[in-house]
Amino acid sequence: MSLDRAKFRRACDPSKTLVFKNPEDKKYYIDFASVRGSEVIEELKGNIVDFFDVPTCALFTGHIGCGKSTELLRLKAELEDDGFHVVYFVSSDDLEMADVDISDVLLAIARRISESLENIQLSPQATGFRGLLDATKKVLMTEVEVKAGASLFGGKVGVDTTKREVSLSAGIAELTVTAKNDQGLREKLNQFLGPQKNKLLETINQELIAPAIAQLQQTGKKGLVVIIDNLDRIDNRQKSASRSQQEYLFIDQNECLLGLHCHVVYTMPLALKFSPDYETLKQWFGEEPKMLPMVPVQYRDGSDCETGMNLLRQMVLARAFPELSHEERFSQITEVFDSVESLDRLCRICGGHVRDLLRLLSEWIAKGKQLPLAGDVLERLIRASHNDTTMTIAKEEWELLRQVHQSRRVGPDLGYQTLIRRRLVFEYRDSDGSWFTVNPILLGASELQV
Repeated sequence: MSLDRAKFRRACDPSKTLVFKNPEDKKYYIDFASVRGSEVIEELKGNIVDFFDVPTCALFTGHIGCGKSTELLRLKAELEDDGFHVVYFVSSDDLEMADVDISDVLLAIARRISESLENIQLSPQATGFRGLLDATKKVLMTEVEVKAGASLFGGKVGVDTTKREVSLSAGIAELTVTAKNDQGLREKLNQFLGPQKNKLLETINQELIAPAIAQLQQTGKKGLVVIIDNLDRIDNRQKSASRSQQEYLFIDQNECLLGLHCHVVYTMPLALKFSPDYETLKQWFGEEPKMLPMVPVQYRDGSDCETGMNLLRQMVLARAFPELSHEERFSQITEVFDSVESLDRLCRICGGHVRDLLRLLSEWIAKGKQLPLAGDVLERLIRASHNDTTMTIAKEEWELLRQVHQSRRVGPDLGYQTLIRRRLVFEYRDSDGSWFTVNPILLGASELQV
């Protein structure tokens, strides 16, 4: 079977998130739940469906690049099939991730809810909310000429031509978009709205969410769900002398995150699992954050995890032959790779990190120039990646990595947080709970030896 090399490479783009509802993307989707330790998306969905008329709030975490966005878009599609109106958005589109305040998050949520409702011709009046926005603009933006409409978002939001007024989502965007790109304005915005965060939250609940749910239920919907992706990517810089930005947002401002009167799912930084206040966070949110671990290529005892390896092979082969069945794809391996061993080497060296696997595969296709892909080209890429990665590791970090390599555990030391954030240590789960290992790209380094 002839394989289009360029099309195959495009299908392996590591920056592309699969949209579960897109029929073409769905052909590439592989469900790893059977080897990840739990049915995370089913659990998130079950809480919302079972308590459809009571607001719920959940945290979702995992290594950056492990597939959270793809799974959240699957959650969105399944909830919509169950009769919910789902607002999904990528928070980094609205927020400056190095400098996030609670008022920024609330405004971003309000903007995306109102925008979604406007797209289906539902638009609460929110008179008080508009008044709060106008007061904020008068204080902060007297010198800024805000142009609603096509100049901001390609015409998707802006002037409501039937009412000759700026739509609510565009009114919010006038603040959020300008503030994201202007540090001074962002500081003034937070100084003004920070002390009014409870009023802002109350206004969003009473004038936006409550009317929205009522209108949605009139159209036959069960309720409103908001999914905020990429909030796990906020910078971990110090917010104050004793607090990181991540701790400030998810622990100190938990009442605001929990206070929205609809179903909400936030992505949470994985590093917070190692915060001294993690137990407090769990108590506030009522349960442990849902964790999406790596896809295991081995068990904690070091033996091969054949089920995980088989699913990773399927993920790769689906990008090459999306129209074929699982069995048919395996018969075509030598059309893509010079040997089964080369494919397995790719899967193992990435440690079950989906984006790293696709990134390395994409580079392999580019460097290989022709199919089938040769194993010696992959080895050169692995050596280069190994060299680049090891050069960034300090002496004291190698000591921590040696401990992880030997014990399969991590401790509360801040150094472990850094290793996990930098993807030098991966977390996996099985029936006994979490276990950890070093990124396989580091294996072979003399510094790992005792």
